[in-house]
Amino acid sequence: MADLITVDDPDDPRLRDYTGLTDVELRRRREPAEGLFIAEGEKVIRRARQAGYEMRSMLLTAKWVDVMRDVIDGIPAPVYVVSPDLAERVTGYHVHRGALASMRREPLPAADELLRDAARRVVVMEGVNDHTNIGAIFRSAAALGMDAVLLSPDCADPLYRRSVKVSMGAVFSVPYARLETWPKGLEAVREAGFRLLALTPDEKATSIDAAAPHRLERVALMLGAEGDGLTTKALMAADEWVRIPMAHGVDSLNVGAAAAVAFYAVATGRPQP
Repeated sequence: MADLITVDDPDDPRLRDYTGLTDVELRRRREPAEGLFIAEGEKVIRRARQAGYEMRSMLLTAKWVDVMRDVIDGIPAPVYVVSPDLAERVTGYHVHRGALASMRREPLPAADELLRDAARRVVVMEGVNDHTNIGAIFRSAAALGMDAVLLSPDCADPLYRRSVKVSMGAVFSVPYARLETWPKGLEAVREAGFRLLALTPDEKATSIDAAAPHRLERVALMLGAEGDGLTTKALMAADEWVRIPMAHGVDSLNVGAAAAVAFYAVATGRPQP
């Protein structure tokens, strides 16, 4: 059973895992180096635990102690109980859900290992560095039947607090790996038997309705960053370009929305007349 420890000093060194959570650059440097990530909110904390992540500690406001009692009783890690004001002073923002946990990271699998382990439909992200978009894409991937995610070296961290929160913990249920080189790393994806489909609004691209009229197997769907989309090198590495047909003069969708549409197309297909 965890120890309940009341803390009233925002500078208490035991709260170090939770300091400056709104400082993106600080957290980008600290969290991977120290092997931790932050889970926020009851559902996300529970999903991290269910996924097998070990808890370093928990930070709760008093009213959340009873809600999280079963979790508290099942962990050896310390639980720090603080006032809402102190939680805000430590983290840098108002902790609406009143519950945070510091979790231990697990080593990422190698990309070839992920591709070998029965993945049929893979998401490949290039340069997606917005944490909200990362979280949204993982949530859609989990919901719509994608099996794994591969990230280019410059993609944002899926375990950053904002990504985890937006994904509602889906980052814990969809396995992911980083490609060590880009776009050369795509060769390993093709060698594993996957067809590389690049999602782009380019008019020369095939409509995704035509490219995926039914559920696709052994397909890797490539997504680029918001605004710029996939780079020329990534597009040239693809087997086929695909686009989502647009109406009313709209040229493209937010990458998170486009991802959801494309995932549904390749993982589900549409009934044929």
